Amino acid sequence: MGPQVDPVPSDIAMPKEADVVIVGGGIIGTTSALYLAERGLKVALLEKGHVGGEQSSRNWGWVRQADRDPREFDLIREALRLWREMGAHGVGNPGFRETGIFFAARKAREVDGYRAWVKAAAEHGIAAEVIEGEAARAVMKDDTAPPPAGLWCPSDGCAEPQKAAPAIALAARAKGAIIVTDCAVRGLETALGEIVSVVTERGVIKTKRVVLAAGAWSRRFLKDLGVTLPQLKMRSTVSRTNPVTGGPDAGVWDDVIGIRKRADGGLTVANGVANVADLTPDHIRFTLDFLPALMADWKHVSLSFGSRFFREIDDWPTKPLDKTSPYEKTRVLDPKPDVRFLRRTMTELKRRFPSFKETRIVQAWAGYIDVTPDVVPVISEVDGFSGLVVATGFSGHGFGIGPGAGWLVADLVTGATPFVDSRHFRLSRFSDGSKPKPASRL
Repeated sequence: MGPQVDPVPSDIAMPKEADVVIVGGGIIGTTSALYLAERGLKVALLEKGHVGGEQSSRNWGWVRQADRDPREFDLIREALRLWREMGAHGVGNPGFRETGIFFAARKAREVDGYRAWVKAAAEHGIAAEVIEGEAARAVMKDDTAPPPAGLWCPSDGCAEPQKAAPAIALAARAKGAIIVTDCAVRGLETALGEIVSVVTERGVIKTKRVVLAAGAWSRRFLKDLGVTLPQLKMRSTVSRTNPVTGGPDAGVWDDVIGIRKRADGGLTVANGVANVADLTPDHIRFTLDFLPALMADWKHVSLSFGSRFFREIDDWPTKPLDKTSPYEKTRVLDPKPDVRFLRRTMTELKRRFPSFKETRIVQAWAGYIDVTPDVVPVISEVDGFSGLVVATGFSGHGFGIGPGAGWLVADLVTGATPFVDSRHFRLSRFSDGSKPKPASRL
């Protein structure tokens, strides 16, 4: 069972029409709703389950610039600014705070790679440095085997995933947005390439503009429109511990260790290098598209074959819009956590940090990360469908970058000049011969 998320009561009345309908109530959907409502649009956000129920509440909670793909530099820089300004937009406490984030380096090539990254980031206004020796030990407080060096981005921080999307949704509602939960969008009605309406399990909403922010479901939704989005699911396991004292105050990545201190006094703990690909027909379909990413990170991906493969075969056929959809059959993706990875992480954590000797896991969960072939999100208009904007494929980076993505979505929907260069995020890059690949790792 996933983490407990702050509840957002549903609006009871379904609107008959809206200027824009947002499909999905995660961090991307809620920030898009907030910024569109602030621009005076009549917004309806529809969520098949509950707000923040899937990956937006199941991630590490990092808001990081550190070790970002250079194509995301401008977007994450602006996203961090928007995190700091949440209060000015009427958002309650999402738990955001600047703690700094540290990526350990234990090999000379890692240090060299981070130095090159620091130089590239500086050209985009991101301040970071490679720290060594005593400076690294100071960040890794209480560590009995600290790394000799690492990438340090002091302005990075974190927020609370179980609080952020709900707080943003409530702020959007206060500005006029309608938030309807437990209401699946079955599909779109179109005419001559233009959106006419959104069909839900509770009725039809007339609209000419739609934002698809459906995370791991986006590939399935676009397929019914004849649009191919190369996107796969990656299962990641996370846990929380009892309250602790001591240890690093910063977010830390050091091989199997991935931790941050939570607002409730505990730690969010995850294995820094372990993910599972639950095989589906799409893994076969997109093998060549994802091969460069797999080759670059094959040591950190485990393959699993099971019921998910057959479930997606059953859910694949297009369903009539007046029939029950796959989105109603599965309100919340809640995969089983892989405790093997957590045990390894906790063993290493206790070995390294005596102050965490009595730390114990009180809850573990898993979520499906929506991954693209180049590990860069899609935030884009969709060719052939006037008024349709998709924001998905954040590849594990979506929580921190969420407010920036929401602002860019608002720019695209309203026809404003995008506040960052959006060419890197266009959906057509996967079909126009560009063949984008992941950024080179260390």
